[in-house]
Amino acid sequence: MKKIGLLSDTHSCWDERYRTHFSGCDEIWHAGDIGDIDLLRKLEEIAPVRAVRGNIDHGDVARLCPEVQEFEIEGVKVWMTHIGGYPGRYSPGVGKILAGNGTRLMISGHSHILKVIPDRRLGLLHVNPGAAGYHGWQKVRTLVRMTLDNGTITDLEVIELSNREK
Repeated sequence: MKKIGLLSDTHSCWDERYRTHFSGCDEIWHAGDIGDIDLLRKLEEIAPVRAVRGNIDHGDVARLCPEVQEFEIEGVKVWMTHIGGYPGRYSPGVGKILAGNGTRLMISGHSHILKVIPDRRLGLLHVNPGAAGYHGWQKVRTLVRMTLDNGTITDLEVIELSNREK
């Protein structure tokens, strides 16, 4: 059993509540638009981090974080990227990739819109954790936690940090 903390679109924003909400997590996943490599370093103080680069990421972040992470954990095949779309409206080529690779959990960011959508056609769950940073138009900053255990995704919870204003 692994407890996962999930966030996206921090745009260099560190919030000490990340530490509070992700303490006890076995891993933290960042779905891109990290902004500053120091943010990843702070997250790594809490738990091991898996991250993908987003469209605003450059320098050390772009060098260290791939565009796509594909891995299996606790019997769940995961596919994570920053710009992936969502069921019925995947980014070009993404649906085709997901259709043939056994993915059960698809993670993306970019839109700043929190979405948890089952894709019954592909047999997977799509999760976009929304935006954890202040940059953007979202009204509420969000994080997600979930548990992966023996091929199942359970205990998915949305954490609202605050409204967008600092």
